[in-house]
Amino acid sequence: MLRLALRGALREVRYVRPVPPRRATGLVEAVYRQVERDFGMLAPPVALHSPAPEVLAASWALLRESLVATGVTGRADRERVATAVSLANECSYCAEVHGQALTTLGAGEVTFELDRWVRGAGPPPALPAGGLAELIAVAVTFHYLNRMVTVFLGRSPLPDRVPASARGPARAVLGRVMRLVPARAGAATGLLPAAPPPADLAWAGTGPLAEAFAAAAAAVDAAAARSVPSPVRELVADTLSTWDGVMPGPGRSWAGPLAATVPGPHRAAARLALLTALAPAQVDAAVVDGFGDRDLIELTAWASLAAARVLGARLTPVSREETA
Repeated sequence: MLRLALRGALREVRYVRPVPPRRATGLVEAVYRQVERDFGMLAPPVALHSPAPEVLAASWALLRESLVATGVTGRADRERVATAVSLANECSYCAEVHGQALTTLGAGEVTFELDRWVRGAGPPPALPAGGLAELIAVAVTFHYLNRMVTVFLGRSPLPDRVPASARGPARAVLGRVMRLVPARAGAATGLLPAAPPPADLAWAGTGPLAEAFAAAAAAVDAAAARSVPSPVRELVADTLSTWDGVMPGPGRSWAGPLAATVPGPHRAAARLALLTALAPAQVDAAVVDGFGDRDLIELTAWASLAAARVLGARLTPVSREETA
């Protein structure tokens, strides 16, 4: 029943219309099947990408190969990172989902040391070879997803119609519905063409994780080449290169002067991209007005991943032993 309710929750996605499961074909259908098989439910944070099929596949590849697939680290370690990043980004939707996963796993809460690391204020956890790359991958994925969820979804994975008295039991059921056992690594890589790894993702090393992140980054970049004007991409990249990782504000008045540096026809896209990357809670209906569904997903996905890649690269320089 909860799986059906979550499918119905796609109607609560803002600004775009996700592809309904019964109407999914081609790449969208293939992704939906993998999501329900390996994650346990058609998660709205993934399905909201469906107006842009290649970006949908990229978002799922990031999530599956970082959080769900087998590796050196366990699911509990990864869920702690997902929860810590979501809390740092004030994404209550993702924090609720992955905090409940921790409860279901009996894994305890996020530690002070882990919280400091994901915020870039402390050393990385001590892990076996390859383990640190896996946790950085989770952090990058959730820096990405937190931004998309903040723009397109509400504050909770449970629909507003669920009464307060039932929300606690519903969260517990949600934790049981999620598939929390490992899945074979690499299944999502077949959804997208292979691509060479970009330099800023060198921390991923080699193997299915690195292949998935390289393919996802290439797919999002290719989509941006269609939907995000080059002056906007250059502006966001320049802004991120000197960003201290702190979301600006309060308010969004800072975005106007930056957007004014690009040609007039591109300023709406620049404003949306800057807000998505740096302060997604400031995106509202007025900011997204005038964008078609596919263009909107491709632009916000590119801006979200651009910020996530910068934050991931700053977590730690992965040693040669870690990438082996």
